[in-house]
Amino acid sequence: MAAGRLPGLLFLLHAAARLAAEQEVENLSGLSPNPEKDIFVVRENRTTCLMAEFAAKFIVPYDVWASNYVDLITEQADIPLSRGAEMKGKCGTNESELEISWLERAYTLKLFFLKEGHNTSRGPEAFWRLSRIQFAYDTSERTYFKDAVSPGKHTASSHRLSALVTPAGKSYECQAQQTISLISSDHQKSVQLLLSEVRIQPFDITADFVFSEEHKCSVDQREQLEETLPLILGLILGLVIVITLCVYHIHHKLTANQVQIPRDRSQYKHMG
Repeated sequence: MAAGRLPGLLFLLHAAARLAAEQEVENLSGLSPNPEKDIFVVRENRTTCLMAEFAAKFIVPYDVWASNYVDLITEQADIPLSRGAEMKGKCGTNESELEISWLERAYTLKLFFLKEGHNTSRGPEAFWRLSRIQFAYDTSERTYFKDAVSPGKHTASSHRLSALVTPAGKSYECQAQQTISLISSDHQKSVQLLLSEVRIQPFDITADFVFSEEHKCSVDQREQLEETLPLILGLILGLVIVITLCVYHIHHKLTANQVQIPRDRSQYKHMG
């Protein structure tokens, strides 16, 4: 019986080894000049299939005893995503995932991406979005939690999330800070995820380690417009001034070359 199971066991081990060889995950955060920014890459079959770079911080409320040891008060833990975090990912045609853990798995962030089609006035179009977020944390971890009441593990999750909506084949880019609210299993407390300097593409990467054309968030587009609008208005104003001066110069030159007709009729005898 044991001999009969051996080939099957060897096959499973071979398949697992092959899968591990075909999928690679790389934390390239050390390449970022910003110490708060992380870079993650998932590769399958020696091809990049998911890339993500962003700065992230969680604001997590938790209970501690008041000085009278009778009442509870709420404190706040600010938890940054640490460099050197462990990661793994999964790439699919329409669904992709990225999982990041740090501080000996006291904290784990899971991002779920979904690609789907929509009918628009221009016809069917495909988009991808961040469809779900899960953040697992342990209030017994003492780096960020101090004297938490009933310390233990909790999970904060998104509810009906549709974020980072981007046309298929493009990467999402947003330098501005974004806030996403999560609901915790710890008495339904609200956990805030702060994201900034975001560049993500979970589908349709055509070049290894290279993002596709970016789709900027509305905040970045508005800030870019606010930066360029004064320049555009200045150029228009300068052009109007130049045109006005040119018209005045031409008019002055034309009127200077015309014969001046005296208003006093007695001077007509001197003309001709």
